[in-house]
Amino acid sequence: MKPIQFLSLLLHFSLALFHATVAHEPPSGTSIIFATLGRLDYDFDIFTLPTGDPPAKTNELRITDGESVNFNGHFPSPSPSLLSLLTNKTLINPPSQQNPSPLNLIYITERGGSSNIFYDAVYVDTPRSARSRSALEIPKRVQVPLLDGKGGISMKDKPTVSGDYLVYVSTHENPGEPRTSWAAVYATELTTGVTRRLTPHGIADLSPAVSPSGVYTAVASYGERGWSGEVEELSTDIYIFLTRDGTNRVKVVEHGGWPSWVDESTLYFHRRSVEDNWISVYKATLPNQGPISIESVIVERVTPPGLHAFTPATSPGNKKFIAVATRRPNSDYRHVELFDLVKNEFIQLTRLVSPQTHHLNPFISPDSARVGYHRCRGATSDKKSTHLLLENVRSPVPDISLFRIDGSFPSFSPAGDRIAYVDFPGLYVVDRDGSNRRQVFTGMAFSTAWNPARKGVVYTSAGPTFASESTEVDIISINVDDDLGQINSFKKLTSNGENNAFPAVSPDGKWVVFRSGRSGHKNLYIMDASEGENGGLYRLTEGPWSDTMCNWSPDGEWIAFASDRENPGSGSFELFLIHPNGTGLRKLVQSGSAGRANHPYFSPDGNSIVFTSDYGGISAEPISNPHHYQPYGEIFTVKLDGSDLKRLTHNSYEDGTPAWGPTYIKPEDVEWPGHGPECSFEECHWLNKMPILGDWAAPWDSTKPQCSSASP
Repeated sequence: MKPIQFLSLLLHFSLALFHATVAHEPPSGTSIIFATLGRLDYDFDIFTLPTGDPPAKTNELRITDGESVNFNGHFPSPSPSLLSLLTNKTLINPPSQQNPSPLNLIYITERGGSSNIFYDAVYVDTPRSARSRSALEIPKRVQVPLLDGKGGISMKDKPTVSGDYLVYVSTHENPGEPRTSWAAVYATELTTGVTRRLTPHGIADLSPAVSPSGVYTAVASYGERGWSGEVEELSTDIYIFLTRDGTNRVKVVEHGGWPSWVDESTLYFHRRSVEDNWISVYKATLPNQGPISIESVIVERVTPPGLHAFTPATSPGNKKFIAVATRRPNSDYRHVELFDLVKNEFIQLTRLVSPQTHHLNPFISPDSARVGYHRCRGATSDKKSTHLLLENVRSPVPDISLFRIDGSFPSFSPAGDRIAYVDFPGLYVVDRDGSNRRQVFTGMAFSTAWNPARKGVVYTSAGPTFASESTEVDIISINVDDDLGQINSFKKLTSNGENNAFPAVSPDGKWVVFRSGRSGHKNLYIMDASEGENGGLYRLTEGPWSDTMCNWSPDGEWIAFASDRENPGSGSFELFLIHPNGTGLRKLVQSGSAGRANHPYFSPDGNSIVFTSDYGGISAEPISNPHHYQPYGEIFTVKLDGSDLKRLTHNSYEDGTPAWGPTYIKPEDVEWPGHGPECSFEECHWLNKMPILGDWAAPWDSTKPQCSSASP
């Protein structure tokens, strides 16, 4: 660039800063939208099949009510404390022909925009001719939220009722260390609500299981070594402790997850075999006398190689069979099967009922008569099926509404009335009420940004994601208000095609900052917002690292970006701030050793940034969920001085690509008009890998492109 061009560019920056620094009052409320890989397609309900009858569609019963997503169930033995919560006392009366015994279910639900644990008591033992597969046609249902706001906003998981207590995972306590899981096990007294933490502080526990007597709880845990960034089958260990207070904690198994008790000295768990690489179910037998330790516990393999078997379920005293989820080499779907412990053979269940549907996380009733699991509910005739464009997520900050969008890389228009997003492939624009959705670009694109001064102009990165520095990716601009009805009318702003991505526009609308690999490394550049490189180009950062995912502050003073400059090539990203003239570089967020903080986006008042991070570690075993590339991704905000870090989302999914809008959207779900349910999702990609003669083989490949909170 010639000196006179450079001086002209700096003059433009100075004018932009002068006009943008006029003081203004912050808005009374704002909104944040973000993407969650696949979540709005889950549509889960809990179903059950009898274990004593041949599996058939007429025998499968949907237990939960079709509201939101419902998963990770548990059939409790109803205690007086649990039954006392029922408002309809007729369900407590002795069973009769007119008043059959109810089926009791504890489960996780995400209705109302937050994770909670519900207790449902429903009739199921109606005559076969009157039995319906629809939960909404069950004659009576009594439904009780068991925590009802206790512990604030947090993820809940793997609930169990034992006597007077509810035992579960919650993420409501911040351990205060970056890249450390918030997941811990708690016990809440059902009648009083008094809650005790069972997990030691500084430790994270996953997948709790309570022994039949209620004396012991087993968990999957990394112990003091902590989570190291694993996102597939975890190398957790199995610990047990006293349920009453968490004491007498001892490691009983090295490398294991998802424990399940049969009796006080026998539990089952899963892990990957070091001999053949299949994920299998194992049995741990604890000594009846003497100290308990990994040396005194006998571990035996239960399920054979040749398939993946995981998330085992047991019932008290049942030494005849267990239930497991399986992935077989000849099937693309996860199914629930029984494993006969006497004959050492599998008994197929869900494959005979819904062969082309995934079934997750089995559990068995106390009398061993039923196995439960969750799957897509499918089309129902009893209620209007809807698909959400925006799902309200309960926000911990009163003046910020929080929404999950059915898309990726969303951004608000300057007025906050429209949203641009991508859908791999294609770029779309839609009104925030779900109307007027239309595609404006059909190619592969990622990242979106609106020009705040030129109405209807949207910028995006056109080309493949997760590509090398030399891959052809270019910044294009699209006037979504011109030539309505025309698709792919755009202007190419970059000319060399060497991974130019993540455009963000200055507040005066004249400049675009973006990431480019033209030097052989991904660094930041600034160009003219209208003419692109031909109107002026300025290199903002330089070095043998990746600077990416940039965003321009509303006052024009700062550009925020993610960078691995402290450990190039490691995959570890921190957030940095820099002035548009290249001065004032400083780190905003330290993500922890090998951690990730990505996708920064300024608040409308410019005082805070929203971003996605693994700061909160992992919250559940990834094998218990559909596929997520990075199941640790959560949404956080932080002030520009690095203070007041707030976690906004709590789940075991991959939340990413947040955007902060200028208006407050009422915290209600926004339906997608004319768009029915599409319950579909990808199985964990790593479960598609089948060991063959000691080697790894992937018999099929995913056709969907990767989308994650990492750097494309």
